[in-house]
Amino acid sequence: MTTTLGTASAGPGEIDTGRLEVGETRDGSPFGLPVAVINGEQPGRTLYMQAVSDGDELNGVGVLQRVVPQLDPTTLSGTILIVGIVNYHAFQIAEHRNPIDDTKMNRAYPGTETGTSSERIAAATFDIATQADLILDLHQGSTSRMLDEVRVRCGKRHRLHDDCLELAKAFGCGYVLDQKGPDGQLARAAPDDGIPTIDPELGGCVGWDETSIQKGVEGVFNVLAYYDFIDGTTELERQTRANGFEQYGSPNGGLVSFEKDLGEQVASGDVLFEITTPFGEPKATVTADSDGILWRTRRLPQVATGEYVCSVGTDIDSY
Repeated sequence: MTTTLGTASAGPGEIDTGRLEVGETRDGSPFGLPVAVINGEQPGRTLYMQAVSDGDELNGVGVLQRVVPQLDPTTLSGTILIVGIVNYHAFQIAEHRNPIDDTKMNRAYPGTETGTSSERIAAATFDIATQADLILDLHQGSTSRMLDEVRVRCGKRHRLHDDCLELAKAFGCGYVLDQKGPDGQLARAAPDDGIPTIDPELGGCVGWDETSIQKGVEGVFNVLAYYDFIDGTTELERQTRANGFEQYGSPNGGLVSFEKDLGEQVASGDVLFEITTPFGEPKATVTADSDGILWRTRRLPQVATGEYVCSVGTDIDSY
């Protein structure tokens, strides 16, 4: 059976790329999102993947750039649907939010066909995503420094929580944030339609990072093997899970010096960072409120009063 996505159309054992038209630019020209269809020779599940929901998060498209050329549809079971760049306008200017409506795309799902620019893109991609059996929404921690991790955002009481957690474990980054996400996230909205969905957060950088991209490539192939899209096996290994998240801002303006490294365990009362003047004069020392793991930090050393500095994953366990 031929599968079509935008202008991409592939029969069994075929692959095709094209564009999905979702609107017009300010000069009235149509624009489309890059899409791909990999239609397996044999029947099976359908996987949907997307990247660059936030315009400066490029590691996801780096993953797709490396995964797609390695896929052979003649040996694939099932179908893979891909939107390579979701936030078209933000990607063009390397900004996080859609500049047309100043919206963070991953707060617009499931979208509205007659809504704002972001809502229309969300509606178009959600319509594709909800045709699948599994969803991978590839992200990164924006331009901050962050662990390679996977987020389960449906909430522990959701009927698909265990399925989403299994998908996260199959992806296999080693770290999982299992915490209900904000309204409007694809990983919140799609499980309500019965589709296990995860949000791999592949590090954080300016541009892209090869180490995190490779982690994402391995994760995608882990999922493909575990759910029988390709031959092979994926052993589900125990993951370090954070069930909560604490963010820390700066009490003063100045320069940040971290006392802990990413991934390092912290205990309540441990020093996380210090703020100094440009001459090294101490201004503030910030300590951890809870036990946990240093999960994410700002990239630039300079901060203003109240500005974000770092996050600690809390309520840690292994599953």
